[in-house]
Amino acid sequence: MALDAKEIEAKAKVLTKAATSGEPAPVILGLLKEIQSGVRATEDLLRSTRIGIIINKFKQHKSPEVAKLSSEIVSKWRNEVNKQKQGGGSAASRGASGSPRPAQNGTGASTPASATPSDKASKLSVPPDKRSWRAEGVDINVTSNKARDNCTGLMYDGLCVGSTESPKAVLAKASAVERAAYDYLGPETKEEYRTKMRSLFQNLKNKSNTQLRARVVSGEIPVEDFVRMTSDELRSAERRQADEAIQKKNMNDAMVAQAERSISTSLQCGKCGQRKVTYTEAQTRSADEPMTLFCTCLNCGKSWRQ
Repeated sequence: MALDAKEIEAKAKVLTKAATSGEPAPVILGLLKEIQSGVRATEDLLRSTRIGIIINKFKQHKSPEVAKLSSEIVSKWRNEVNKQKQGGGSAASRGASGSPRPAQNGTGASTPASATPSDKASKLSVPPDKRSWRAEGVDINVTSNKARDNCTGLMYDGLCVGSTESPKAVLAKASAVERAAYDYLGPETKEEYRTKMRSLFQNLKNKSNTQLRARVVSGEIPVEDFVRMTSDELRSAERRQADEAIQKKNMNDAMVAQAERSISTSLQCGKCGQRKVTYTEAQTRSADEPMTLFCTCLNCGKSWRQ
């Protein structure tokens, strides 16, 4: 039996909670299968419940079975919606008898000229990986302030890449992010505001940080929290783990015992002339040759050997 919007939203919450609490893959698979069998996908239903966005996140799940099923569900829903569009749209766009509504101009068929700006703003006109406000012809002039509108465009370009959300929805989110940043760090003439907008854009565009874009667009991360996130919080989990591994390695290397260095006042630095020089000795030549001194000036840092 098909689920209604409220039931779908309830199951989506259960699914999200299961993922965040670390439930095993079989539990998540069971929830996904319930949603798969209960959802009769339409564009309006997917948009109002955001279930497609939630399921799409599980394509990155560490369990291959969960990732595969999530991909299959999203692909199936996308195909169903596309077929509905090709077949003349949803039932809501037809009369009660099921026949197409007559065109307003009396010709019996609608023409491209009858499309409204809101219709254009609700449909994708370029592939998800090629999206930008310029490519989609989006009007980013929402504040009547050139600097702020440019930042809105910057946020749009960061949020739209790879997204299947409508231009109208992405623009609304981009505008909300800019407004939150302006309220937090504005006016637009302040360096803090401009630096934050550039930082947010770079993190959104990062190919290894796709989850950040999806979480902001879906509303999982409120825009007020997003503009206050630190550089560490903006990083992807993978990048954070890699940085922690590097930091751990550097700390371990720093704890390795270093060769003892002697300090001499008889050696003079050729750069600054000081006689505060540390040195170590090593036999770098044949056994009957004198040892080589590796010297470092404590005053200016110059290193040499003799």
